[in-house]
This record gives sequence, C-alpha cells and structure tokens, in this order.
Amino acid sequence: MHLHRYEKIWLSFGILSLILFLTIIGINAFGHNHTPAGGMMTIDPKKVDVTPPFDHPGVVKLDDDTYQVAIVGMAFGYKPSQIRVPAGKEIIFKVTSADVTHSFTIIHTKVNMMAVPGQINTKSYTFQKPGKYLILCNEYCGSGHQFMQTEIEVYQP
Repeated sequence: MHLHRYEKIWLSFGILSLILFLTIIGINAFGHNHTPAGGMMTIDPKKVDVTPPFDHPGVVKLDDDTYQVAIVGMAFGYKPSQIRVPAGKEIIFKVTSADVTHSFTIIHTKVNMMAVPGQINTKSYTFQKPGKYLILCNEYCGSGHQFMQTEIEVYQP
C-alpha cells in the first residue's frame, strides 16, 4: 500500500498530537497528586453505623464559629433526616454512604458532593441567609431515587 506524502505528514501529525495529549493528561493526573474532592479519607461501608462521626450523624459544635454535620446517604434518604444549623457560621459537611453511590446537593449553594460507599467527602460552607434549603440526590440510586430529599434549616443565632 502506498501512502501519499501529505497523508504521511498528516498521519504523523495526528499520532504525535495524540502522544502529546496523553502525556499531558498523565502528568496532570499522576504527577501532581490529584485526589477526589474532599480528600482520600476512607471508611468500611459495612461499619458506617459504628464508625465516628457517622455512628451519631447530625450537627456537632466544634467551636464558637464552626459546626460539623455528619451525614449518611442511604436508600432513599439521608440520616439524620432533620438538620438545623446557624447562619454566618462555618459548617463542615462530612458525607458518606452505606449502600450505593448517592449525591449530596444543597440547592442554591456551592455544596455538591458524591456520597460514595467507602469514601468520606468533606465540604465547608457558610450560610449567609436564614431559611430552609432543599437537599437532593442527583445520582440515580434506585427505584425510589425521586423521593430522596430532605431540608436543612438555617436559623439566625
């Protein structure tokens, strides 16, 4: 089979571009210690109910300006089902799942995390305005997925 000179040039250009692209992706992915959002904290998904802080999910005051909220995603809801936090304080969300992959999305905020079995994801957020914020699962998790929601109540301290 005979290739024309211009075909050889374009094939060489395409192959070199592909090699360059894959090299750049490899360096960025592995050379800079990129990790999933929230870090690399892990948990045994079969022992979520006995592993702190998920053994007592809910709101814990860490200091005057910081609260931690431990949340477990499960079919088809979140534990705890009611969350109440103060406005103007830093809220650290720690999220995991005991069964399948869920998401933890607070509508009209920048809080959007995956709740993955075996992984703990962390996100810090400060609510500026009091009110009720809807929490949804945006990751299809089974036949009752459309019912997986709860609210977080933000009150003025």
